[in-house]
Amino acid sequence: MDHGKSTLVRALTGIDPDRLQEEKARGMTIDLGFAWVDLPLIGADGAVSPGTQNVGIVDVPGHIDFIKNMLAGVGSIDAAILVIAADEGVMPQTREHLAILDLLAVPAGVVALTKTDLIDEPEWLDLVELDVAELLHGTRLGDAEIVRVSATTGAGLDDLRRAVAATLAQLAPRRNRARPRLPIDRIFTLSGFGTVVTGTLSDGHFRVGDAVEIQPSGRQARIRGLQTHQKQIWQGEPGSRLAMNLSGVGTEEIRRGDVVIKPDTITGSLLIDVSFRLLADAPKAMEHNYRVDFFSGAAEVPARVRLLGAEKLEPGQEGWLQLQLERPVIVAAGDRYILRQPSPSATLGGGVVLSPQPRRRWRRFDDGVLARFKTLARGAPDEILLQTLARTLTLAPAELMGQSGLDLEIAQDALEELTAAGAIFALAMSNDTTLLTLEAWEGLLEQMRQILAAFHAQAPLRQGMARGELRSRLQSAQPAATLSVRFINALIEEAQKAEIIDADDNLVWLHDFQVNLTLHQRAMIDELLAAFAAAPYAPPNAQDSLRTLGDSEELLDYLLASGQLVRLGGGVLFRQSDFDAMRQQVIEFARAHGSITLAQTRDLFQTSRKYVQALLEELDAQRVTRREGDERVLRMA
Repeated sequence: MDHGKSTLVRALTGIDPDRLQEEKARGMTIDLGFAWVDLPLIGADGAVSPGTQNVGIVDVPGHIDFIKNMLAGVGSIDAAILVIAADEGVMPQTREHLAILDLLAVPAGVVALTKTDLIDEPEWLDLVELDVAELLHGTRLGDAEIVRVSATTGAGLDDLRRAVAATLAQLAPRRNRARPRLPIDRIFTLSGFGTVVTGTLSDGHFRVGDAVEIQPSGRQARIRGLQTHQKQIWQGEPGSRLAMNLSGVGTEEIRRGDVVIKPDTITGSLLIDVSFRLLADAPKAMEHNYRVDFFSGAAEVPARVRLLGAEKLEPGQEGWLQLQLERPVIVAAGDRYILRQPSPSATLGGGVVLSPQPRRRWRRFDDGVLARFKTLARGAPDEILLQTLARTLTLAPAELMGQSGLDLEIAQDALEELTAAGAIFALAMSNDTTLLTLEAWEGLLEQMRQILAAFHAQAPLRQGMARGELRSRLQSAQPAATLSVRFINALIEEAQKAEIIDADDNLVWLHDFQVNLTLHQRAMIDELLAAFAAAPYAPPNAQDSLRTLGDSEELLDYLLASGQLVRLGGGVLFRQSDFDAMRQQVIEFARAHGSITLAQTRDLFQTSRKYVQALLEELDAQRVTRREGDERVLRMA
C-alpha cells in the first residue's frame, strides 16, 4: 500500500529521502528520511513577499509495521503533510497516523492527494476528497487544505508548496526557553569529522563551541560544527533541523532517543505525571499496572501505568497517569507523548507531560494530587508564565505570578526555573526588578542596536544619540508598553555590560562606533584649531569657524560634542582647554581681590568686550560667579 510519500518528497525537493538499500529494494520507507525545500514567503495575512524560506521535511514510514519509526520523526514537527493516494483512499494506517498527529497536537497541516494522474474519473477524486474531509472532521487538521497532486507529472506541486507555506505562516514562532534540547533521531560518522547526530532543536540555541551533555547517560561532549540543510551555521535556532558534529563522544555511546542538552539543565526522569486520552478505537480499557511503550521526542521506552483517580479508563475517556519508566527519559512539562500497546502493536492514546520530576509515587485516589493535576493541565506552568509576560512586555515578579492565574507555589517554582535558565530576564531598576521574556529582552537589544546603527549612518560625525531620543524611538516601537526613564537607564546599563553599546550621562552609541574623518575634513579641522591656538582669547567666532569648515554644521557639531570646542553666548567659541584656563584665572583673580569686573577681565586677557562678556555670563550660568552690580564675586568658598 504505497501512497507515494517518498516519491512526492523527491518531486518537491529533488532529494531522495530513502537512505537504506532495503528501502530502495522494497520501494517502502522503513526509517526516517530527511529533505528540504524552498517555499514562497507568505505572511500571516496571506500576502506573498519576495524571496523564499528554507523548510525541512521529515519523511516518516507510512506502513503499519514501522509506526515506531514514524513516531521518532513526528514529535517535534510544526506541521504535517498527510499523504493519501487517490487510487486507494483512506487506509487503516492513515487513520492511525491522523490519530497520532491529533494526540501530539501537531497544530496544522495540508493533505496531499497523490497519484491523481492514475484517476480518469473526476467524480472519483471528489468522492475521495469527501471521505478525507469526513476523516479530518473534529481533529486538529479539520481545516486542512486538500491539494490534488501528481509527483509523476508535477501537476499540483506548486499549489502544494503554496498551501504548506501558507499553513506555516499561521504558526507562532518556536519559543526560546534558554534550555535547548536536541532529541537525537539519527547517528552516524563522517570521515574526518567523527560523530554526527541529527534532530530538531527545541527550547533554545546551540552554538559552535558549546559544551554539551548527552542525556540520560550524562556523557560530556563539545560541538565542533553545526549544519542545517547541508549549510554550515554558527548558531542553531529553535525549530530548525540540525546536524551536530560532536567531539569527545563516539557513536557507540549514543542511541536514538538520547537528547543533547546544555550541561546541568535537565535531568532524566524515571517517573512522570501525565494527562492521558485513550483513543475511542483503542483495543481495550486502560487499567492500573498496564504495560505500555512510551514515545516522546525520538525516545521509545517501556513503561508501566499507574492509573490515578479512576479504576479504569474506557476507550474515548481521559484521565491522569503516573508512568513508571524502565529507563530515564528527557522530557519537560508541556511535552506531548504517545502510549502504544507492545503486543499486539497498537496505538492506545497520548497526552501531555504535567510534571517531569514528581516528588514521589502518588496515592491513586488523592484529591489534592488530582486538583494539582487539573491546574497543571491548563498548560505547562513555564509556558503560562511566558505567555502572560509576553502580552505586556514587562511585569514585576508579583504581578506576573498574580496575572498567570497559577497556584502561587507552582508559579514560584516555574519562575525560579525560567529565571535560572535565562528564559526570563530580570532587569534590576533602582529598588525593584522588572521581568521580560528572553525574546523580548533580545528584541529590545536588537531594536536599540538598529536604532543606533541607523543614527550613526545618518549622522556619522556625531558621537551618539541623546538618551531621551533613544527612549522615544524605543517607545514608538513598543506602543503597548510604557518604557520609563528608569527602565531605559537600566536597559542601557545592561547593554553596556554586554558590550553592545557605550554611553555617558547624555549620549548613547554603539560599542564599536568611532567617528571617522576624511583627510579633507581633518585638514579643515586642523586649520581651524590652529587659528584658535594662534588667538586663544580672541578666536574665530561661530560664523568664521563654519566658513573654515566648508560651512559644515556637522563638523562644528562634532568639535563641540567631542569636547574640543565649547560654545558660549553671542556666537563665541573657545577651545575647551582655553576656556578652562580662563575660568581658572578668573577664579584666582576674584579670590585674591574679592571680586572681578568686566574691565578687569578684559585687561587680564587682553581681548575685546564681546569675548569677556560671553565668558563671565557663562561663569554666572555655571554658578562659579554671581553678579553684584558691575562686579562678579565667587559663589564658591
